[in-house]
Amino acid sequence: MLKVKLKDGSVKEVMENSSVLDLAGLISKKLLKAAVVGEVNGTLVDLSHKLNDNDEVNIITFEDEVGIEVMRHSTSHVMAQAVKNIYKDAKLAIGPSIENGFYYDFHMENPLNNEDLENIEKEMNRIIQSNLSFLRIEATREEAIKFMEERNEPYKVELIKELPQDETISLYKQGDFIDLCRGPHLLSTNNIKAFKLTSVAGAYWKGNEKNKMLQRIYGVAFASKELLKTYLDNIEEAKKRDHRKLGKELKLFTFVEEGPGFPFFLPKGVVLKNNLINYWRELHEKAGYVEIETPIMLNKRLWETSGHWDHYKENMYTSMIDEEEFALKPMNCPGGMLVYKTEAHSYRDFPMRMGELGRVHRHELSGALHGLMRVRAFTQDDAHIFMLPEQIKAEIKGVVNLIDEVYSTFGFKYNVELSTRPEDSMGSDEDWEMAESSLKAALDELKLPYIINEGDGAFYGPKIDFHLKDSLDRTWQCGTIQLDFQLPQRFELDYIGSDGEKHRLIVIHRVIFGSIERFIGILTEHFAGKFPTWLAPVQVKILPISDKFLEYSNSVKEKLLGSGIRVEVDSRAEKIGYKIREARNERVPYIIVLGEKEQEGEYISLRSRENGDEGNVNLEDFIYRIKMEVANKN
Repeated sequence: MLKVKLKDGSVKEVMENSSVLDLAGLISKKLLKAAVVGEVNGTLVDLSHKLNDNDEVNIITFEDEVGIEVMRHSTSHVMAQAVKNIYKDAKLAIGPSIENGFYYDFHMENPLNNEDLENIEKEMNRIIQSNLSFLRIEATREEAIKFMEERNEPYKVELIKELPQDETISLYKQGDFIDLCRGPHLLSTNNIKAFKLTSVAGAYWKGNEKNKMLQRIYGVAFASKELLKTYLDNIEEAKKRDHRKLGKELKLFTFVEEGPGFPFFLPKGVVLKNNLINYWRELHEKAGYVEIETPIMLNKRLWETSGHWDHYKENMYTSMIDEEEFALKPMNCPGGMLVYKTEAHSYRDFPMRMGELGRVHRHELSGALHGLMRVRAFTQDDAHIFMLPEQIKAEIKGVVNLIDEVYSTFGFKYNVELSTRPEDSMGSDEDWEMAESSLKAALDELKLPYIINEGDGAFYGPKIDFHLKDSLDRTWQCGTIQLDFQLPQRFELDYIGSDGEKHRLIVIHRVIFGSIERFIGILTEHFAGKFPTWLAPVQVKILPISDKFLEYSNSVKEKLLGSGIRVEVDSRAEKIGYKIREARNERVPYIIVLGEKEQEGEYISLRSRENGDEGNVNLEDFIYRIKMEVANKN
């Protein structure tokens, strides 16, 4: 008998020559049916993998993300088999799993179209229903090369020759199709639950434009047909919610040829942006922050001191002024350090919280630009907290609570990641260890769930990232908290301690919106342009039935404006039904229709975005209703 240790620490005895699948069956019939692959001593393996004495074993199911990834990878193999069945001369390249799905690259003479994808899908479904087993075959380098040469697969031959000499080469077979692959895979094609081919695009072999252009077929795959349907529905909904489309329709912002990557905000977009800024200022004033403003251009010496010149220069815009090199700031941090140094400080001054809505510029490649989500100039809602070592936990908690309040106001849920030291970093091991342990301790004390993102910290310190989840379950990285022991040293940020001696302080860098422009893009898609009343550029649209009621309409408008409500009157000589449709398309929260009855009764006929036609309403009651919505940020 063999003894194996399970994930929960328990020990099971199995017969010699038992597989991971045998172990799953020994544990329960339910697990036997749900098992996808195994993890043995930290390595993913097929369910057919034979166990050894003292192995540590974890059974992976579709409840685990890695189980879904294996299924997606197996689906890419099925797609490759289907392509080879239909297009005999197609040459195989690579086919990994990716987020939500998979792709496979092929060398094919004729370009594929949507009809071809439908035919490939049909063949894939036939293969899946055939219930073909995935079988692992180990081979020597020479055997694998000879096999692929005989099958006229030059890209596979090239990959095999690039593998380390001591690496075991494995092939996977389903039916008469065989592919080079490390694995692992599902037991059978029949375990593939739900998939859909989505598109075809060009892709250079190995991503090098000097190499052959291949055709890449993309697909998505999920653990159930319901999850697949939800995903596809969300994709269609996302197209309707695209902030670039809505930004144009709602007249929020635009881009012009004269400034690629530099957004132009239109009047309604500026109202939206200012509402966010006002909310930011209100919260930060309550939380004990002061606001500063620093120049957008500073000289090379500053960026050398901060380390950006060595670590970030390729993303900076530079210019010569009076024979000295200057750069537009890509970040607000160094300016904040200079503000601190304008006067001497005592330990009694801390914590010192400085906020800045700073305009920053970063040189992004043209291919990376995407509406407001990736631009070359944006407003960053930075803040720097200068503090003593014993204040770290309390200040991090305060920032986390502030971030939580903001995201909750907009209806966002979020996940938290702790990013640790990257390879391209500065500072001592001791500083990094103290910084990382401080962030971990604060998160643990807050009992806030988080995952470790190894090596993804800033070059000057570790960070906590907040990933928003919007109404379509998409995630966006926005808020960040960075603990910095490096810039205080580089800028010699000192204070006089209780002992009368100079000491070096600690700095927290943090943003909540991240980029206000990007946050507006996220909000636009999250709300599908239907911004809550407190945020909407136009809160009320007044529609007179005819010119006879324009005077009454303007008097209602003046009362609303006098109460601080953003309102417009549609005075066009159009039919009322058309005006109502137009106002709905503008996603205005409230529509007021005014005619003879309303004028005589001195009331309004109200339609709301949420409830539809609400009938006749007293104007003063309506004003109170909006004021309460705005005050409570409903």
